[in-house]
Amino acid sequence: MTLLKTQYGRRSFLKTTAVAGGGMMLGFSWLTGCQTKPIKEVMEMPKEWFEINSYLKIGENGVATIISPNPEFGQNVRTSMPMLIAEELDLDWKKVLVEQAPYHPSNFGMQFTGGSRGIMSRWEPLRMVGASARQMLMAAAAQTWNVSIQEITTEKGILYHESTGLSAEYGEMASIAAQMPVPEEVVLKDVNEFNLIGTSQKNVDGPKIVTGQPMFGLDYKKEGMKIAMIEHPPAFGMTLKSFDASEVKKMPGIKDVVSIKSYKDGFEKGGFDTNAFPEVVAIVGNSTWEVMQAKNKLKVEWKQFDTYSEITKGFRGNTSSKTVPSGLESTTEHKLQIDLLASKPGRIVRKDGNPEANFKSASKIIERSYSAPFLAHNCMEPINSFAHFKGDNVHLATPLQIPAFIIPTLAASLEIPEENIHMDITRMGGGFGRKAYASYVVEAALISKKVNEPIKLIYSREDDMTNGIYRPMYQATYRAAINDKNELIAFHVKAGGIPESPLFANRFPAGAIDNYLAEDWSINSNISIGAFRAPRSNFMAGAEQSFLDEVAEELGKDPIQFRLDLLKKAEENPVGKRNDYDAKRYAGVLDLVREKSNWNEDNSNLKRGVSAYFCHSTYAAHVLDVEIENGNPVVQKVSCAIDCGIVVNPDAAKNMAEGAIIDGIGNAMFGEMTFKNGTPEKNNFHDYRMIRMSEAPKEIDVHFVKNEINPTGMGEPPFPPIFGALANAMYKANGERYYEQPFLKNREIKG
Repeated sequence: MTLLKTQYGRRSFLKTTAVAGGGMMLGFSWLTGCQTKPIKEVMEMPKEWFEINSYLKIGENGVATIISPNPEFGQNVRTSMPMLIAEELDLDWKKVLVEQAPYHPSNFGMQFTGGSRGIMSRWEPLRMVGASARQMLMAAAAQTWNVSIQEITTEKGILYHESTGLSAEYGEMASIAAQMPVPEEVVLKDVNEFNLIGTSQKNVDGPKIVTGQPMFGLDYKKEGMKIAMIEHPPAFGMTLKSFDASEVKKMPGIKDVVSIKSYKDGFEKGGFDTNAFPEVVAIVGNSTWEVMQAKNKLKVEWKQFDTYSEITKGFRGNTSSKTVPSGLESTTEHKLQIDLLASKPGRIVRKDGNPEANFKSASKIIERSYSAPFLAHNCMEPINSFAHFKGDNVHLATPLQIPAFIIPTLAASLEIPEENIHMDITRMGGGFGRKAYASYVVEAALISKKVNEPIKLIYSREDDMTNGIYRPMYQATYRAAINDKNELIAFHVKAGGIPESPLFANRFPAGAIDNYLAEDWSINSNISIGAFRAPRSNFMAGAEQSFLDEVAEELGKDPIQFRLDLLKKAEENPVGKRNDYDAKRYAGVLDLVREKSNWNEDNSNLKRGVSAYFCHSTYAAHVLDVEIENGNPVVQKVSCAIDCGIVVNPDAAKNMAEGAIIDGIGNAMFGEMTFKNGTPEKNNFHDYRMIRMSEAPKEIDVHFVKNEINPTGMGEPPFPPIFGALANAMYKANGERYYEQPFLKNREIKG
């Protein structure tokens, strides 16, 4: 039993007494997610419907609507989150509707999608919403029937009083319930009482997606809207010098050509204000085609910028100074810089025991280095944003992951109060971290202000792929010391990157080895980087798990058993006090994937690799089977085990795991962005290789550890370990170890 006060943080549970058509409306400033309102013909709608932000609404016919504040980009929060409310409300799932909320921080708090924190952070608050509403409905029934509230029960949207035989649908009591005081505390269901949570429910947006109904930012239209596109510098390290639009303005359908500057001079940037090209030229016209033709004719001069410093404000209000170096960078130069720094001592982040002495006395030392390039996000939906600046207000409709983080920038750039910014949040056709960096929203608003028209800014694929916000370039060197008894006695990892280090010093195998050393380093750059699905983990997992396989082979141990032996040490006699993983849960996914993949059976004919990793509070392990056919790797099967606590919607969770696995295989095999004199050398899918349908695994088998732990991350954790599982399996298939991503560099795979 979980007893909760109906106060969350500094804002209380709210109740609105204004009722429409006999309905009940409950507000909650901390609500975070729901499902989309279906077509009216699907169910009978209430006679009157109030469109009020941050409310759970119950109509007179028992239909309930929950307004979802969280942006949706495919992780299916608009199905899973309302399930939490419906569970505690004892509501019939068939009577649940949901609407997407606009940006409204005073009602919804942080409207954030990312970091695999959605369900984890809203597990209790959303259930409290349902439990509080149920309690108020029960109080209404008790008052109406003149009985004790303790004698009232509920089931699928119906109130019962067993001894008198009385019953009523929620809608019949809704208007009375709305007048009831919000309970000071509520009791949430125990796990064994769940009826909806833990059952698979289909994506509520599925029918709209497959029938092409307008849901995405790119679908958004408004009467009189113009189309805008941008021209940004061709290389990192360059900025606008001048442009000549005289000929372009004469072209059919072109309304204007303007330059915009995203940030005011001296503006203190936020953590997600990382646009590498703050000054661009925008072309505005009647249609996408006309604007694209004009863009090809535009004459722009660019110049190199000088090194400069800027102040950035972090999440907790702390500020830091960052130097942006001048120059036109190239991948060949990056590799030379990395080789130089990687050969020198790094910054010691963690040290256990005496690793130096143990390496000195070792009878054998294994040393391997792993590297990975910059990666582009390549969301399927092109970057876009609608904006209409009018008077001193702006209306936006845009697909983005963290609305709140771009608001201060918008207000400063537009020179308007934050309360004058009105934003509709559209569905995103992919995010993966890219749409947390919303410089395109600022660009759209500034363009609209300059041309005095409602506009929709659209990036071409080339604009998006060459505009930055890449996964950083990384390198890690691992060393293992083995004594004359064939025992692992010391472990050393040194990792760095451009422009950040991927190191997690306190993750496995830290805590499992007596003598352990972790160092990091970084190289500054003017190439803009940002979060990429499971940031930093997406590289470290592959490097770490590949190296552990080599160590296991050197020691003559089974790869899974070798990891389990280390985890047993970490569980029973851990080294250090800062280990950020639960060794027992970590071992649990390895045990489960070993069982489900039939690892211990005679698999001499299988070429398979294993990998396991912990990130975003979740544990994931994969066993991947691969065959080499006509010289090409073909992934036959991936067995996957995940411990993410209670699984709210198994169907959605399985889909996320499958997507992560396919995405990871594609990036491991093909993903790479290179630079020459500051210019990205790839700008579309003809030269930036993506995984194809024929290259996806033939079978993916996903299993979840069953426990009663509160939910943890799901969207990102299955992604990192697939890199190592693939590398280890390919070694078994062809005898070649893979130290550099992409594994199939400069190689075209037929398919």
